[in-house]
Amino acid sequence: MLFCALFAGLMAMQQVSAQSSPVVLPGFTAYADPEEKNVDINENNGVTNWTGNENTVNFYFHAANTGKLKVTLQARSDAGSKLLVTLNGVSKTVSIPVNSNYAAIPALETNIKKPGFYAVTLKGLDKSGKVYADVKGVNLEGAATKDIQFNPKPWRRSASVHLNYPVPEGKNAEWFYGEIKVPAGEDKVGTYFMSCGFHRGYFGMQVNSPEERRIIFSVWDAGSEPDRRDNVKYEDQVVLLAKGDSVYASGFGGEGTGGHSHWIYNWKAGDTYRFLMHSVPTGTTTTYTAYFYVPEHREWKLIASFRAPKDGKYMGHLYSFLENFSFENGHLGRKGYYGNHWIKTDTGEWIELTKAKFTNDATAKAKDRLDFGGGAENGWFYLWTSGFKPADARYGDIFERPATGKHPEITLPRF
Repeated sequence: MLFCALFAGLMAMQQVSAQSSPVVLPGFTAYADPEEKNVDINENNGVTNWTGNENTVNFYFHAANTGKLKVTLQARSDAGSKLLVTLNGVSKTVSIPVNSNYAAIPALETNIKKPGFYAVTLKGLDKSGKVYADVKGVNLEGAATKDIQFNPKPWRRSASVHLNYPVPEGKNAEWFYGEIKVPAGEDKVGTYFMSCGFHRGYFGMQVNSPEERRIIFSVWDAGSEPDRRDNVKYEDQVVLLAKGDSVYASGFGGEGTGGHSHWIYNWKAGDTYRFLMHSVPTGTTTTYTAYFYVPEHREWKLIASFRAPKDGKYMGHLYSFLENFSFENGHLGRKGYYGNHWIKTDTGEWIELTKAKFTNDATAKAKDRLDFGGGAENGWFYLWTSGFKPADARYGDIFERPATGKHPEITLPRF
């Protein structure tokens, strides 16, 4: 009986320990709001050079369980400072002492009453030196840390999400048409809304900065070189055959290699934009040509035409995607609508693509980020990512939109 009692006590202690294992939210996973200005957040040092108090520094996590949560900062200051620390509606002013080494500084305690996304928010209040604080990490302890989720990696982009369009068996997609509409406020800097993707490339529109937006079309080289195009044999490189007026074209690397083209164009949130891809196989090569419909001119514009080696087939693996490619604002939500996708076969038959399979990238698969989704509404498919809100789709989900039954009318310019 004594042994059973001791064993039961040991198991109970182990269970409590498992429920309250401390976790550390790394400093390099933080985000600054409203922008990463007068503060640096990087993989090597976490939060440093925090000199301005016009922003907050935020650490996000998802609590799967309720219970107590104790917050401790791993921080230091060059001359002493004060921060306001907030979590779950509880705020405390914390003094950061002068220290060349990081110190464990108790901040606050709170009670998590329901599962969901939360943020530890730091706000600079007062400083005697140059910086408010350098923050190496945020420690969390308590019952609510059981099965807690947070991003442990310095990759601060949100998950990329995709719509994969099945093509009827035996049909060759010579032409691929699609449309995109981005709601106002969802066009964050560092977002790529891709309409017409296929096995060798992708075509869509991007927000590159507050001042610049682009229409982008790229085709991958043959082979598997990941970074440097000058390592790719000439016979494996795609070749630029033509490009439109004011279109920039070059080779690219760093995400595979290939031919890249873009046209700087100030597309607007709320408007609908049209994309058209063409594929012409010849022997063991295929020529891929991208056209963008310019509403202001009421005509199709040639973006670029590339010849891809070691191919020789029509477009396959047709898809759209939504990508957040900037680290600094990987916490901000973005959403796009994708619709009216069609193919025209090599025999002249138009086929409407009304079904899509939802997939996502390695960030989602590793559960580094849980905030993403997609579906169908108001006659469109939609994709969204980031914002730290619950997912509304799972890998492999099938979406369906109503058919319009009317294929696009396309008149290309004569050259």
